[in-house]
Amino acid sequence: MSTRIARKHPMESQMIRLFALLTVLLFSTLTLAAQIPEKSPNDDNQYRFLELENGLKVILVSDKEADKAAASMNVAVGSGDDPEDREGLSHFLEHMLFLGTEKYPAPGEYQQFIKSHGGQHNAFTAFQDTNYFFDIQAEFLKPALDRFAQQFAAPLFTAELVDRERNAVHSEFSAKQKEDGRRFYSVKKAVSNPEHAFSQFAVGNLTTLENTDDNPLRPDLIEFWKQHYSANLMSLAVYGPQPLDDLEAMVRGRFDTIENRNLEPKRHMASIYTPDALPAKVTAEALKDVRSLSLTFPIPSQEDNYRTKPANYVANLLGHEGPGSLFDVLKRAGLAESLSAGLGMDTGENATLEISISLTPEGLSRHEEILPLVFNYIEKIRQKGISEQRFLEMQNLARIDFRFREQGSPLHEAMRLASQLMDYPPEDLLRAPWLVERYAPEQYREILNRLTPENVLAFVLSPDPGLENPNRTNWYEAAWTREALDPKALTTPQLPELAAQLQLPSTNPFVPEDLDMVPGPTMAKPLLLGSVQGMEIWFARDTRFDTPKANVFISLRTPAARASARSNVLTQLLVDSINANLNAWAYSAGLAGLDYSVYPHLRGITVRVGGYNDKLHTLMNRILLQVASPELTRQRFDIARQNLIDSLQNKAKDRPVEQTSEFVQTSLIEGAWSTDDKLRAAREVTFEELLSFSEAAFSQVDPVMMAHGNLTEASALNLAWQIEAFVLRNTENTRVERSQVRQLPERETEVSLTVDHPDTGYTLYMQGDNTSFEERARFQLLAQIISSPFYEEIRTTRQIGYIVYATPYEMLETPALAFVVQSPSASQTEIDQAVAAFSAEFANTLAGLTDERLNQEKQAVISKLLEQDRQLGEISSRYWREIDRGAERFDSRERLAEAVKNVSLKTLLDTFRKAVLEREQSLRVVTGGNGLQADRALGKLTELPPVPAS
Repeated sequence: MSTRIARKHPMESQMIRLFALLTVLLFSTLTLAAQIPEKSPNDDNQYRFLELENGLKVILVSDKEADKAAASMNVAVGSGDDPEDREGLSHFLEHMLFLGTEKYPAPGEYQQFIKSHGGQHNAFTAFQDTNYFFDIQAEFLKPALDRFAQQFAAPLFTAELVDRERNAVHSEFSAKQKEDGRRFYSVKKAVSNPEHAFSQFAVGNLTTLENTDDNPLRPDLIEFWKQHYSANLMSLAVYGPQPLDDLEAMVRGRFDTIENRNLEPKRHMASIYTPDALPAKVTAEALKDVRSLSLTFPIPSQEDNYRTKPANYVANLLGHEGPGSLFDVLKRAGLAESLSAGLGMDTGENATLEISISLTPEGLSRHEEILPLVFNYIEKIRQKGISEQRFLEMQNLARIDFRFREQGSPLHEAMRLASQLMDYPPEDLLRAPWLVERYAPEQYREILNRLTPENVLAFVLSPDPGLENPNRTNWYEAAWTREALDPKALTTPQLPELAAQLQLPSTNPFVPEDLDMVPGPTMAKPLLLGSVQGMEIWFARDTRFDTPKANVFISLRTPAARASARSNVLTQLLVDSINANLNAWAYSAGLAGLDYSVYPHLRGITVRVGGYNDKLHTLMNRILLQVASPELTRQRFDIARQNLIDSLQNKAKDRPVEQTSEFVQTSLIEGAWSTDDKLRAAREVTFEELLSFSEAAFSQVDPVMMAHGNLTEASALNLAWQIEAFVLRNTENTRVERSQVRQLPERETEVSLTVDHPDTGYTLYMQGDNTSFEERARFQLLAQIISSPFYEEIRTTRQIGYIVYATPYEMLETPALAFVVQSPSASQTEIDQAVAAFSAEFANTLAGLTDERLNQEKQAVISKLLEQDRQLGEISSRYWREIDRGAERFDSRERLAEAVKNVSLKTLLDTFRKAVLEREQSLRVVTGGNGLQADRALGKLTELPPVPAS
């Protein structure tokens, strides 16, 4: 049988070709549409997803209003990929990748380029990811990307730098060796499945990164890079004001040179915790006064459930803090201070759900009674917590938040997107964290069925657990023991009176309903509407971000708060009671997009309420009632006082540089009290004193208020009248002056602190002559120019320590420059000698600065000062700071930027000579050494006069 081919009419052929072309175009359009992520209606940015020929995934973000650009590269390789005989190798690789490439071989060239163009850079290594990132002035994005791409395409791994960076990694390890967070994490690793990579040491040190003739490190480093780093395991986010086509052109030709080795990400198939080791309780010793109970439940990976988020649903109920919740019942009983619940680790194969409870001393002593209460609450959720109504509320709130999402900084957006590109398909990239597509009761039950007494690992962290013959973790020497738990005991009620109080959350009354924008243009700056009972009322309507949100601040400045260390302590205890009384009632407001804080400061207390303006006044009213008439109880007083004592005692166990920097602040800021003074007062103060203090604290006030955002003038005035009615009606007006910074004598003052830590801490604080914009500008510019060379010399070249930085150290508009160093090996004398040598050498560098370079550094400072506001809260906070300092022109940053523009090299050199070389008006605080002891130094420094205005 033959086959006959019919001949087509010419017109028919043309139609077929046209149809085929349209089909291709339609398919291309649909394909392209699928690659454009679905974004928030409030998002004006443009997005484009690419996959380069080498398999590198890229998300481009064009924000035409951005003044900063940023990029982030996420590599699906982390500490979980470390060879067993080279723990910390992925972290070491992260360090080495920065230090020179074939095209840009100088080790500090990348860092200096970023810094001198107003940017910042860093990286971090996690279990399955390593993330590299930077931001920069937008016009320098292209050359920055050129340098960034080279780090992944052609790193040098210079042999001479290997030992230097080993020391840096070791210094990082040493600096945090006595931190309870790291120590407790090492305990979690120690009790995990030894067949799982999580059990390995992730940071690395000189031992695990040994570099000898018999065991050279560089070949292992290069081999690890070749075996693990591949373009197809990388995802890049680039954010800038340039059009998408321009951003794409910057990426192509640079990042497509990264080799695709067609690698697969490592799969961690083993269980994180072996089933036969559960249930168990692990008790670990803390160095600080911290007490906690954490429950870890192994569950299946939740990565594929991002559209339904069952773990979020369950954790939302477990971690709820409303009336009758597990936390509320424990807190009212005086057993707990905080509680959180959520996903812990998720490797894509296995995951954990964790409940963490911060305990009071009584709660710690009764933690075995608390455990059954937790399982009682889990059972209540299992029986009655799965409800479509709860789901719909959760879904509605997620949709509202996504609809009115405000943008973060370019840097944070880039980091987030690069990381999420590993987890979500391109079309869901932007909405995935808020995506809750359907009610999934079967998935909720699957997770709840894993939260059983047979499947739990309970961790108890205590400062004095009384362990007998404890185990010790590798490298951190943290003491711990493990004992089996009886599942039956975990379901035997121990606290029936508390169990009877447990209840599930009711409907959220704060879900916003009116989401309309108020009429009228955004105001250029706040306007003083007048005063009520001596309270200035500042108002600024602001709808620039098209979000129905507002922020209201109230400062109740009172002389009672600053009279003594004792009054400072009483103010903190009063604020604690206010917050404790509000927590259960106001928790639902936080879920519904409202937030608040009541906090003490040098002049009194501040109340801030923000979020969707629809129900904002309801929350404010309840807060004002508590401020006016706080419900004080002896139980809460005892707990809060102990918490304060613990936190003050824990300061002696902070990192050395945290303690040296803390001393600078407490010794020089008027109204700041030393840790010892506050600790003495906290130990002595009584409940009866708090009762008396609360009645008199606001009898004299110097109040001020600001309302900013999606509000009308009438609503701002209405809030002011509420404040007057609740808080100010029976008060007397007074004036509470702003604190100032004390002026150091015209010489260097050295202070020695006694600190229980193997590292040496060093802070050299160099103070300006006055608080004028001109002097502040000189110190800001000097810090900008000197910071990168200081880091390069002290940390990278001399390898003195991991924590090394030069920074502007402005306090209350008093300009200063600070050099901060923490070293595991150098003494305070050796650090100071290195700093002095650097300073002398840098004098020549500064003197040789060209006009072009000086202007470049000025622009870097100005770009930071005038950085674009991206969220309403940023503007609110800036306005509030201006009101606090009495800058009613609201143009401080513009005036400071103008002053930076006018700094001459001559005046800069003069400032450098006086402040850095001669150390006029400087304070050197070190651990160890032969300087003044802290108490004697405080006595002298607190008698000094304030820094003058000009």
